[in-house]
Amino acid sequence: MSDTLQTLKATHAKSDFQKDTFILKQLVSRDFKRKYRRSVLGVVWSVLNPLLMMVVMAVVFSTIFAQGRNGSVSPELYPLYLIVGNVTFSVMSDSTSQALMSIIDNSSLLKKVKVHRFVFPVQKVLFSLVNFGFSLVAVAIVMLWFRIVPTWHLIWLPVGLLFLMLFCMGIGLLLSSLTVFFRDIMHLWSVVITAWTYFTPIFWTDDFIKMMHPVLQVLMYGNPMYNYVNFMRRIFLWQTNPEPITVAICAGWAIVMFAIGYAVFHKLEHKFILYI
Repeated sequence: MSDTLQTLKATHAKSDFQKDTFILKQLVSRDFKRKYRRSVLGVVWSVLNPLLMMVVMAVVFSTIFAQGRNGSVSPELYPLYLIVGNVTFSVMSDSTSQALMSIIDNSSLLKKVKVHRFVFPVQKVLFSLVNFGFSLVAVAIVMLWFRIVPTWHLIWLPVGLLFLMLFCMGIGLLLSSLTVFFRDIMHLWSVVITAWTYFTPIFWTDDFIKMMHPVLQVLMYGNPMYNYVNFMRRIFLWQTNPEPITVAICAGWAIVMFAIGYAVFHKLEHKFILYI
């Protein structure tokens, strides 16, 4: 913490943009070192974790609960279907859960150094992007194992990630600001994430949605993470362009959520110092 404090003080003479960029890099680096400190495998865990989760989920939902697949995804493609959905959803769940406590966890820095407060929740989202990069290695391994050749449709990946990052930043800004005043949110959000996991087609397919009540179908197709997961699967698994409606919904959720999160954060941030 003392090293971080000295680093922040050293940026005082820089412009606001340079200072924020420098601080973001330092905080992401700090979290990276902290996460893998004293870990024998280190960053390899970022590759092994999605692979192991894919194996467990593939065994469970391809055999014990095979009806969840409904035959719409072949056994050869199902592991890739699982891992793409899992790593995409993990970006949102991990980044927002970490951003939620970012202001409170950095209260000592906020009291001693003048820095833009939005840097802390945004940094958590950027760190999740770094982990996503390592997770792509696991996706590549699965594609190689099942002899699935990547196509030019992967040029859509930066677009999908941009929308997803803005969406997560919006949620992170909103949650981090509200948690300062209502600490119960940290417990409530874990419940929301669990429910959201099962409400998103990570291990079950679109055929299952067709069996739902029409009202539930509308809610499902409007689920932001359904569309972000679908976006990623289109370019990795189905090797085609994302549908225009999917792109539009992903962009819409990103813009709306970021605008709401930033507006709430900006309105409340001057009161943070009184509650942290």
